[in-house]
Amino acid sequence: MLLERGDLARTSQLTEFLIEGEHVMISIVALGGTPRLGSSTEKALALACRAAEAAGAEITHFDGAYMSSLPFYGGPGHKAQDGAAMVAALREADGVLIASPGYHGSISGLVKNALDYIEDLSTDERPYLHGRPVGLIATSFGHQAAMSTLLTLRSITHALRGWPTPVGAAIRTSPETFDENGAIQDVGARIQLELVGQQVFGAAGKFP
Repeated sequence: MLLERGDLARTSQLTEFLIEGEHVMISIVALGGTPRLGSSTEKALALACRAAEAAGAEITHFDGAYMSSLPFYGGPGHKAQDGAAMVAALREADGVLIASPGYHGSISGLVKNALDYIEDLSTDERPYLHGRPVGLIATSFGHQAAMSTLLTLRSITHALRGWPTPVGAAIRTSPETFDENGAIQDVGARIQLELVGQQVFGAAGKFP
């Protein structure tokens, strides 16, 4: 599934799979991207989403366009209904995928602000991202920024009580990383991204 800019919450065709004789739906929320159309971050996230979807997950994606529409959490103009669709999807999610570009060695302000909206889940019976596997993706033009961004995402996930998957993808990108159709040319990066999506799906529902 190619996730397009402007889809506020694009949901895939519902897919069911059989576990111990029961039909179970695994819901994964994908969050990430940049304001730029066709960014490498959103392409990387889309690849991980496709891997999870192929395994049997239902994907709901909140992209750069959606995140750009969110006011600063708790700041001027912020209203209770802002980000409601994303918060509601995260509340019901079995797993989460998060992708951020590396800006000055850390996550982007756009992604950080979107993650701040998870504070709306603080008083839930299952607060924040408690008990949910979280697959993390960082993209950057340099290896150092990609890795430091990934480590920041891991720290944030721990603070939100989520479980980072064993594999996280720190992808060094260049104009040649993806072709004009969004297909990735780097085999190693493709394997990382697919594993992230597959591990979120595989770990969903396994943590208390």
